[in-house]
Amino acid sequence: MFVLAFEGLKAQESTASKQVSTFTIDAPQLKTSKKIWIYLPKNYEESKKKYPVIYMHDAQNLFDKSTSFSGEWNIDETLDSLNAETIVVGIEHGNDKRISELTPYKNEKYGGGDAYNYLDFIVKTLKPHVDKNYRTLKKPESTSIAGSSLGGLVSYYALLQYPDIFDKAIVFSPSFWFSNEIYTLTENSPKTNAKMYFLCGDNEDEAMVTDMNKMTDLLKRKVNSFSQIEIQVVEGGQHNEKLWREAFPKAYLWLLK
Repeated sequence: MFVLAFEGLKAQESTASKQVSTFTIDAPQLKTSKKIWIYLPKNYEESKKKYPVIYMHDAQNLFDKSTSFSGEWNIDETLDSLNAETIVVGIEHGNDKRISELTPYKNEKYGGGDAYNYLDFIVKTLKPHVDKNYRTLKKPESTSIAGSSLGGLVSYYALLQYPDIFDKAIVFSPSFWFSNEIYTLTENSPKTNAKMYFLCGDNEDEAMVTDMNKMTDLLKRKVNSFSQIEIQVVEGGQHNEKLWREAFPKAYLWLLK
């Protein structure tokens, strides 16, 4: 199963673009503080527009090779190349607390189950700060959440738990294996208008494709239109940043079209 550790990173030159800045914010729900990476569109300073926002997990891996575990997603370069008019808010993972923060339920082997507090931080502390300090479109239809692995799991969970906050999600290689309770939550959830982009590789854990298909089959009974769900299985795709980096542009364009 895929529970990544983040240790032994070597110091190297930053690859983050000038569109990316950082700040630190108290996270009382988690009894800590969080470093936040924020990407602003190329025309942000010259414009007076308001922009949609994507909240993303594991920020160390999104913009900067020097902070990444095994390569970055190139989010900033990708959005620059698309002339994307979107703000991205990257939330650093909690290192040894990563498993706990990104999982809504406990696992017998790995523990976890503190996603409620992690999402409470995003919804009640981080999002109000971002909305106050940046020109954002605040409504759910302009607010997305995205991640991979455990970040894919918690993004999907957030969509179900906070439909008044998030209306779109990118769910890459989701760790649905962590607890069967996520399927029960789906079965008991009301109909949704949310848009969801699911992707995994067929060369990940042997249960990855099966688990994702099981979830999307359940979801087909919960959406008002099958066009709300996109499902991609990448031939030869492995559980790594390369898969997610290469998949992100298409997922972004589909989600925000």
